[in-house]
Amino acid sequence: MKALITGGGGFLGSKIATMLRDRGDDVVVLGRNPYPKLKAAGITTVQADVCDADAVAKACVGMDVVFHVAAIAAIWGPRKLFWDINVGGTRNVIHGCRKHGVGKLVFTSSPSVVFGPDDLCGVDETLPYLEHYLAHYPETKAVAERLVIEANGADLSTIALRPHLIWGPGDPHLIPRVIERARRGQLIQVGDGKNLVDIIYIDNAAEAHLMAADALGVESCCAGRVYFLSQGQPVALWPWLNEILRSVGAPEVSRTLSYKTARRIGTVLEIFYRLFGIQREPRMTRFLATQFAKSHYFDISRARRDFGYEPRISTREGVRNLVEDIVGRNAT
Repeated sequence: MKALITGGGGFLGSKIATMLRDRGDDVVVLGRNPYPKLKAAGITTVQADVCDADAVAKACVGMDVVFHVAAIAAIWGPRKLFWDINVGGTRNVIHGCRKHGVGKLVFTSSPSVVFGPDDLCGVDETLPYLEHYLAHYPETKAVAERLVIEANGADLSTIALRPHLIWGPGDPHLIPRVIERARRGQLIQVGDGKNLVDIIYIDNAAEAHLMAADALGVESCCAGRVYFLSQGQPVALWPWLNEILRSVGAPEVSRTLSYKTARRIGTVLEIFYRLFGIQREPRMTRFLATQFAKSHYFDISRARRDFGYEPRISTREGVRNLVEDIVGRNAT
C-alpha cells in the first residue's frame, strides 16, 4: 500500500508513518517542516502546507490511501487560521484524492465535535453535532468531519476517527504542559475532581488508523462513518494526572477552583484578550474549564465491531512507558 500522511511530522502522524513503514508500506509525509528524523528512517517527506491546494493534489498522485492528520489543535487563536487549515486544508485533501483517484481517506477528527457544556457519559456516535461551540477548534473540526463523511462515495471511501486525548512517549503537548504548569505552581484542579475522561495511548491511536484504513472500502460497513477511539475505560482525570506528576517528581495538584468560577474567569479572559487583540493563549477559557471539570467518555463498540479495534497497550503499561521516557529525557 502507498500512503500519504498530512501532518506526518506531528505526534500522531509520525507514529502512523513509522508503523506503516515497519509493516512494509510505501509512506510519504506532507508537512510544513523537513522532518530529518523521518527522512533518516527511510520515509519520503514533502515540505508543503495543506493550505496549498496544488501541493496537496500533487502529493496525492499514485496514493492508495491518505491519512489526513494535519490540523491546528489549540484552544485559542485567530478564527481565520482555524478555518484555513482545518476546513480549507481538508477540502484540499478531498480534492486531491478525487483528482488523482485515491481510493481511501482516513480523517483524524476529535470527540470535541460533540462536546458541549454537559457531561458525556458513555455516549456513542449517534450523538449529534452542537449548534454552538466554545472554541474555533471543535467548530472547524466538526465542519471538516462533515466534509469528509459527505465525500464518501463510489470513487472515494472515507472514514473519520475521533481519538480522545492522545498521550504517550514523545507527547509534545498534553502531559508536558501539565507537568510544566505543575512545576510552576500554576496547575489548578477545576471542579470536584470526580470527572471521568477518556484517553488513548499513542500506539493504540495510530494502530486504529491502520486498522481502519485496511478495513475501508466501497463495500465496507465503516465507509462514510465516524468512530470514537479510546483506551476503552475512562480515568478519573485529576487522580490520573497526579499519579503521573508523582512519578516524574513534580508537585501534585493541591489548589481547586469550582467549575462555575472557572467558566466566569474564562469568559472574562476571552473578552479581554479579544478586545485587546492578545494572541497568546489565556490561562483559562470556557472550553478549557469544561474540559477540565466535566466527564467526557465514549462508547467504542462501533470501532471494535466494524474494524476490530482493541487497545493493545493498557493505560497502566502506557503510563510506565511515558514516565520512563520523561525521566530518561530529563536525565540527559
